[in-house]
Amino acid sequence: MKHEILAPLVGESITEVSILKWTKQNGQAVKSGEVLLEIESDKATVEIVAEHSGALTILKNDGERVAVKSVIAFIDDSVAGTAGVSSAKAPPPPPSSGVKAPPAPPAASASSIEALSPAVRKAVVENNVNPAQVQGSGKDGRILKGDVMAFIASGGARSAPTSAQLPKLNDKPGDRRVPMPSIRKRIAERLVFAQHTAAILTTFNEVDMKPVQDVRAQHKDAFEKKYGVKLSFMSFFTRACTLALKQLPAVNASIDNGDIVYHDYCDVGVAVGTERGLVVPVVRGADQMTFAEIEKGIGELALKARNNKLSIADMSGGTFTISNGGTYGSLLSTPILNPPQSGILGMHKIMDRPVAINGKVEIRPMMYLALSYDHRIIDGKEAVTFLVAVKDLLENPTKLGLEFI
Repeated sequence: MKHEILAPLVGESITEVSILKWTKQNGQAVKSGEVLLEIESDKATVEIVAEHSGALTILKNDGERVAVKSVIAFIDDSVAGTAGVSSAKAPPPPPSSGVKAPPAPPAASASSIEALSPAVRKAVVENNVNPAQVQGSGKDGRILKGDVMAFIASGGARSAPTSAQLPKLNDKPGDRRVPMPSIRKRIAERLVFAQHTAAILTTFNEVDMKPVQDVRAQHKDAFEKKYGVKLSFMSFFTRACTLALKQLPAVNASIDNGDIVYHDYCDVGVAVGTERGLVVPVVRGADQMTFAEIEKGIGELALKARNNKLSIADMSGGTFTISNGGTYGSLLSTPILNPPQSGILGMHKIMDRPVAINGKVEIRPMMYLALSYDHRIIDGKEAVTFLVAVKDLLENPTKLGLEFI
């Protein structure tokens, strides 16, 4: 019996996914429970596991975009399959019967209303978008709903039909054109959306990191021995932010259809850089965690991110984000909000600088902090007060409740 393998439904708004790579070969014998392939959506990477044993027949190859719930392969449990020496290519077409099939009608233009899927057509009509102005990212340039949403977020829907469009680049020797990965498109879409829908401001402060460095140096070995995880700066910053968020709940809030939604919990997103782009997995209930639990939670999510194992659930539902550009040497930056969140803290590189301490100049390890916030619900006073609270907690780490001491 042949068992179909379908492209998974990985989110309500996602209609297409990409086949990242097959881990098995065409015609190879597979066993129930083995990983067959990785699927990439615009939010996460998902592994597809065999539900039956038998011979694998691959219908869609690496790099192809396919509709969710479409058949991408099947497993025949009546066939033993090979040891996996054949290449992972789609099976050749059946022998020709000698009768030529009538030519297929020409495909409708990617920019015509008739060529659009129902979901895309609805988005185009409701938002008064000219599909000819939307750059399609689907197969053969087909327009996806995400393309329309990104076009709207970029302000394109408000442009007159006669507005000038950016010219298409003419490739020259030395240029290399590759398709933009789905996750990169999603990142771009969200950043543009944030810039065009929120009133983003950034306020800055600096923190003397010597007190935290002293605590960490004194207790890091015992901490790692006791809990099996390293004591990093991230747990100090996460604890400081959750305490400050309790004092300034607007920084932990969101806007939803004209309402302000206050969150009486702190689900903290931690930005992680990967080869495929920046992802922000969420440490849930961070305000209820110990230092060791925070470190373990961040470590597990970072490992999953770098191994492309994050699920959609891992990256959904955060209330506040921390981004550590200092890991890459950034001295100062203005982070962009992660919608629908209203605040994001940017950490930066620790630099020895001369500062005035009790009337004397001393060299101290200083870090610039940046808080970007949505001015629609957070006033400047609240933003500055939040950042000052974080600074005070870090410069007086005993206020953090160092339960590991």
